[in-house]
Amino acid sequence: MSATQGPRLAQFKLVLLGESAVGKSSIVHRFVKDSFDDFRESTIGAAFLTQTLKINDNTSVKFEIWDTAGQERYKSLAPMYYRNANAAVVVYDITQSASLERAKVWIKELQRQPNYQDVTIALVGNKLDLEEERQVSEEDAKLLAEQEGLLFFEVSAKSGDGVLNIFQEIAKKLPVEEQLNKIHQKSASKVNLQRPSTNNQTTCCA
Repeated sequence: MSATQGPRLAQFKLVLLGESAVGKSSIVHRFVKDSFDDFRESTIGAAFLTQTLKINDNTSVKFEIWDTAGQERYKSLAPMYYRNANAAVVVYDITQSASLERAKVWIKELQRQPNYQDVTIALVGNKLDLEEERQVSEEDAKLLAEQEGLLFFEVSAKSGDGVLNIFQEIAKKLPVEEQLNKIHQKSASKVNLQRPSTNNQTTCCA
């Protein structure tokens, strides 16, 4: 590998799933814009955002993020957004035990996808700033994540505590080098196709 190699960028599709009002959009906006709005309106259908995260000196990961609506009436649209996703963040509210039960349903949905084994999934408990109202113990949620082979985090989108770490840890699990190699191979193929033939058309006779 050349020491003078330029910046490298790998792109991955990431989807957020979870019950309405658990803070999916707040987590995304904290990650993308480092902002928080106490009165954020519910997402309609889905919202699309991007954010690039540097993972080492010359390599970055660009997340193409689909923030899905949690309301029941939009449930039928969800597969359109998590199809072919490379990563998924399943969010629940630590102050609402029912939201963890709903998160389990989303996990099962993801496990039914053909490419499930290739998807990096994180279970995220939001609203850590409301610790005194906690209904879901960290131990119970962590056990679920371990049983299902998921990454696990508890965060506060409001304070920003732990949010960046979600995406940093997901980036570590993604097949970055594999994707970059594919990009390099495609680029090399194009160069070879465009290069004029250097075959010598003359022949020599003995």
